[in-house]
Amino acid sequence: MKKIILVIIIVGMLGWAVYDFVINRDSTEVGTSVGDMAPDIELTTLNGETVKLSDYRGNKVFVNFWATWCPPCRAEMPDIQKFDNDEDVKILAVNLTSTEKSVDDVQKFVDELGLTFPILKDEKGKVEQMYKVNAYPTSYLIDSDGVIRKVALGAMNYEMMVQEFEKIK
Repeated sequence: MKKIILVIIIVGMLGWAVYDFVINRDSTEVGTSVGDMAPDIELTTLNGETVKLSDYRGNKVFVNFWATWCPPCRAEMPDIQKFDNDEDVKILAVNLTSTEKSVDDVQKFVDELGLTFPILKDEKGKVEQMYKVNAYPTSYLIDSDGVIRKVALGAMNYEMMVQEFEKIK
């Protein structure tokens, strides 16, 4: 009888260890720091399409927070467009629409530069707050598992984008 109880206890402990390992293996915390699972974003594009960050799982993603009134943001946009054309990375450009004079200004800027990647409107500043953006531009480089691998404050050029994404699996 003692052997049966001992076997049951050992099997139970082994089962618990396996369960604990499997559950904790994918328990990356959601947050905005490097190593955190990126918080999901759901915003509307200038074209009226709803876009979610989680829809891009399986791809590397470049999330860029920007505004038309921000000179460094304006300066990096041609490099982001080139990066979008040349690299296998999805780009989500989150416009800080709540800080803009009008959405028309954003559309004019996009048309001027011929930007073809999705421009998401953060009209109430909720995503900006969720991502704790306090410098413009701010970019989050996210791996194919949805984990933040780099947070870049300030403008990035094409070479920096390529170099940083080469480091990401």
